[in-house]
Amino acid sequence: MPRPERIQSSKVKENLTTRTIGHPLLCFRMLASTNDMAKELAKIGAKEGTVILAETQFGGRGRMNRMWVSPPGGIWFSTILRPNIEPRHAAKLTLTASVGIAKAVMRLFPLRVEIKWPNDILVNHRKVCGILTEAKTTGEALDFVIVGVGINVNFSLNALPSSFRDSATTLMAELKKPVDREALFCALLEGIEACYNLFKEGKFEVILKEWRSLASFLGFYVKVVSQKETIEGKAVDVDDGGALMVKLKDQTVRRVTSGDLTILRVME
Repeated sequence: MPRPERIQSSKVKENLTTRTIGHPLLCFRMLASTNDMAKELAKIGAKEGTVILAETQFGGRGRMNRMWVSPPGGIWFSTILRPNIEPRHAAKLTLTASVGIAKAVMRLFPLRVEIKWPNDILVNHRKVCGILTEAKTTGEALDFVIVGVGINVNFSLNALPSSFRDSATTLMAELKKPVDREALFCALLEGIEACYNLFKEGKFEVILKEWRSLASFLGFYVKVVSQKETIEGKAVDVDDGGALMVKLKDQTVRRVTSGDLTILRVME
C-alpha cells in the first residue's frame, strides 16, 4: 500500500467551522508525542484550542504509559483546553471528548460506533480510537488539560503489532475504502468543540446521557483489571465523575476509577 498523503493543513483550515478548537493548528510530519508537545506549549502560554497534529509518533502512549502505535495514515492529535473548573472535574473531559468523537464518526459513516470505558471508541466491537487526557495543576488550581486523540484511519492492520490485530480495527478496514482524512479531522474537532461547549455551559448531564447511550457494555458482566486488583461484576452505570459503577456478586456496588475493562457478555 502506498504511503498516505499528508493531511493538508490548508484544506483543514479552509473547511473548519470551529471557533476555538483548531485555532491555531500546528502540523508536524513526526513527533515523539503530540501530548508532550501540547504540554510544553501550554506551559509557555499557548491558548485554549491549540491543536498539535502529527503524521506519525515514535513515542506515542496510551493510559499507564503504554505504547501507542501511530503509523502513517492515522490521525494523531492533541488539544489544549483551559476550562475554569476544579481539578477533580478534569476526568469528565475524557467522556466529553469521546462523545464528540463518536458522534463525528457516526455522522460521516454508516458504522456501529460504541464507547468502551474509560477512553476507547469501538467500531463493530473493535478499538478504532483511544483518548488520553492529562491535566496540569498548581495547588488547588487547574492550569490546563491536554486531550490526546489517536484514531486508526487509512492503514492496514498489518501496520499494528500482531498482539493488537484481534482487538483493533481501522476505518478503512471497516468501510473497505480509504477515508478523506481532512474531512474526518474537521468533523472530529467540530464534534469535540460542540461537546466541550456544553461542558463549559454546565450541561455535563446532557453529555453523560449521550455517553451512556453509546456505552453498550452497560448491563453486561465485566472484568476490570487495575494495578491493585481484579474485580468482576455487572457494569450498572458511570457516575458524573466518570467512574464505573460495578455491582459485585454480593450485590454491593463498587466505584472503579481506573482499570482495563473486558466485556464478558453474559447477561443476568
